[in-house]
Amino acid sequence: MTGGAGQGGGPEEARGGEAGPPRSVPVTVELLLASPRSRYVGRPADGAEPALGPETPSSVEVRAGLGIVGDRYFGRAAHRGAQVTVFAAESLETVARLLGVDGPLDAAATRRNVVLRGLDVDALRGTTFSVDSGEGPVLLRATRAANPCAWMDHELAPGAFRAMRGRGGVRCEPLSDGVLRLGPAVVQLGLADDTGR
Repeated sequence: MTGGAGQGGGPEEARGGEAGPPRSVPVTVELLLASPRSRYVGRPADGAEPALGPETPSSVEVRAGLGIVGDRYFGRAAHRGAQVTVFAAESLETVARLLGVDGPLDAAATRRNVVLRGLDVDALRGTTFSVDSGEGPVLLRATRAANPCAWMDHELAPGAFRAMRGRGGVRCEPLSDGVLRLGPAVVQLGLADDTGR
């Protein structure tokens, strides 16, 4: 697995289409992030720009083909097909362990939109899956890896940029409208992409 140790839902499960019929995996949505602007601009040594307001709500609204309402990637042509980033909480714990960091690292500092616990998120690349946190499933297509940037060394811990390689999560295109909330959720793996793309 490319993600952290102890994650549920390994590569075979994530690529449910290869391993059998669709399957459900219980997860926890640990963090949601919707930031109206990029705060990592300029030089990392200068630090992140201040937030304009709360960025970690208890729920977010997702729009098909556009992203998360209120987020910096929403409806941006440059991020088409990659408007929502999904990350595994276990991956951040692995990074902390590899770097010998005492205590948890701040998941919000990764700037990923959806942080899940209980699934090898990095194995989702190239698949279509859904997340249902009680408001109905939100369908996502994991188009590519969400590679870390050099800011991670400053905002998380020295060495985090390198330690996050291969475990930075995935960039996704939202294929349906819906709402995601913090707390227990179910990920449906191995779904067919019937959008014709």
